[in-house]
Amino acid sequence: MFDLKKYIKAGSVDQAIALLMENPDAKLIAGGTDVLIKLRDGKPGFSELVDIHDLKELKEIRQDEANNILIGSGTTFSDIIQSDIINNHLPMLCEAAQSVGGPQIRNVATIGGNVCNGVTSADSAPSLFALNAVLEIRGKDAARQVPVSKFYLGPGKVDLKKGEILTSFRITLENYQGYFGHYYKYAMRNAMDIATIGCAVSLKIKNHILTDFRIAYGVAGPVPIRCPKTESLSMNKKVCKTLLDEISRTIETDVSPRTSWRASKEFRMNIIKELSKRATKEALIRAGEQV
Repeated sequence: MFDLKKYIKAGSVDQAIALLMENPDAKLIAGGTDVLIKLRDGKPGFSELVDIHDLKELKEIRQDEANNILIGSGTTFSDIIQSDIINNHLPMLCEAAQSVGGPQIRNVATIGGNVCNGVTSADSAPSLFALNAVLEIRGKDAARQVPVSKFYLGPGKVDLKKGEILTSFRITLENYQGYFGHYYKYAMRNAMDIATIGCAVSLKIKNHILTDFRIAYGVAGPVPIRCPKTESLSMNKKVCKTLLDEISRTIETDVSPRTSWRASKEFRMNIIKELSKRATKEALIRAGEQV
């Protein structure tokens, strides 16, 4: 039974912001796949809700005049999977969306909720990190932009101030044009499970040389992370099997997995190293390389 004290349906983003300011204890609800579970379990702080589900201004997937891709925070994972823009330009993000839960979850869960949860296992986060996504946030008096790498402040904590709403994700043309990527999720079950480790790789190739290389993980630390030492090592290197082995060895210096009831630190480290090779190899194959 839900102990729901207050529920208000917002008709617009501006109204939702005003409602949050008027009701400082209220939480936003969009898909509800996480919020309703917390409410059911009696977690404090979830008994007052402002509903932004199905606001059209939060569900848009489009390219602007500069061909930057904008993804509304209220976009469901099914919307992402079915989007021609995402499939044509950001297939790695489409793969991440396909790995979320089952069809019923994907039909209602939103990419904004997935990120604003602040959990390191968010399936969309590694791809957004590898794509250098920028989060567009609106508040009562102003709007601001925050790189996804700066949005996570700690486990379950994100950079949203009182009355602010994440409205969209922006991936600029220079962060996806000419790149090839892959998202690989390892979980204990093939479906309907959270990630034990999630790995996203995005790379650029010229004359069999890596001109850019990005690798990001979920559940390899307290928040989703990029791996700067491994990325630096890989830059301007010729594509070969030895490079994959070097990436796998160096990745240990970039991550800090922990032991939990789902998996030990040692097991996670083995998966992290293996996924670095698998995700990179698949991205290279998509770029037309022989590995």
